[in-house]
This record gives sequence, C-alpha cells and structure tokens, in this order.
Amino acid sequence: MLVRDRMSRMPITTRPDATVPDALQVMRGSKVRQLPVVTEKGELVGIVSLVDLLRVSPSPATSLSVWEMEYLLEKITVEKVMTRDVITVTEDTAVEEAGRIMADNKVSGLPVMRDGELVGIITETHLFNILVELFGAREPGIRVTARVKPEKGGLAKLSGAVSALGARFVAFGIAADSETITFKVQEVEQEALVKAIQPLVQEIVDVRES
Repeated sequence: MLVRDRMSRMPITTRPDATVPDALQVMRGSKVRQLPVVTEKGELVGIVSLVDLLRVSPSPATSLSVWEMEYLLEKITVEKVMTRDVITVTEDTAVEEAGRIMADNKVSGLPVMRDGELVGIITETHLFNILVELFGAREPGIRVTARVKPEKGGLAKLSGAVSALGARFVAFGIAADSETITFKVQEVEQEALVKAIQPLVQEIVDVRES
C-alpha cells in the first residue's frame, strides 16, 4: 500500500502572510490539525499545526480583553510560527515508511510532493484507519494472539489448520519479534479453533470474540 492510495488530495493550505486567527478558522472549519503553507506561486515553504497556533494564543486565564487578544493575534502571521524545514514524502512512499517517518520525527502529518508540487497530505488519521482495517477491527470474529514455535513452516501449519476448519481469515499480523501473531477469523467456533491451534503454538496469549 502506497501513500497515493490513502492521502488526502488537494489539501487545505494557508499562506505565509495569513494571520493566526485566519489559520485557526481554516483548521476549525475544515476539521484538520495541520496546514501546509504555500506561497502565491504554490511553493511549499512550511507547515503549521494546531499546536503551533495555540502555543502563541493567549491563555484563557489572561487578563487581556477579547479585543486586546484579537489585536495581538492579528499581528502574528503564520510564517512566524510555522515549521520551515518540512519533512515530505512522495506518492510512491510506502505507508509504513510514512508512518516510521512520522514516529521518528514526532510529526502528525506529511505533505506529499510530486516534482516539487504539493499534491496531497497523509496524516496520522490515515494511518490509524489503515491499522483498523488491517486488524479487521470493524469486522466481527474471533481474535487470537499467540506465540508461535520458532520453526520453519510454523505459520503455514497454523494457517492450514485454521483453514481446515472452514474458517475465513479477516486479519493476520506478525509482531516485530517474529514470534507473536494476531489474527481474526470468522465462520468457526472458538472452542474448535483453540483446540486446532493449541498444539501448533508455544502459547495462546489471548482469544476473544470481537
């Protein structure tokens, strides 16, 4: 799965000379938490997040009046609070690589570029939705987490045993340690499933209907 398959195309943007209140209004109206910052020529020059904007906004406990706060905020432009060194990806970046980049750099969104042009944005929300789909969270079934035996063909034996019961796999994932697996299946009884896989794993960590 690539970024192009999940990104939001034609992302909402803001200008460097936009004021903080203007940018906040755009975010709230569009229900987004980051805005790529582009010039009139369409050049990407930064990215601003909701956290960036709130950081320069007066505290609710301030003694300033509403008019004084608005006056001060109107003096602050996006270019003064945005991140200038923007980390980007391309449409051909794998989604897991985009997730790694976000996690490593502690950012919640990445502009997507094509030949120097902004064509989209991928955010943590996109990645959360992918996670939900990969683990079949919206599908009913029996969810199993187990530690498999460290032997060649172990996964093939396990999946074969489950399939032999007539079960249908909804999701299947392997943890980084290569021993812990989580899968979800349908069209099988829990008792029969546990009995079939018990001899093929080191330990059944968790089994539940979800």
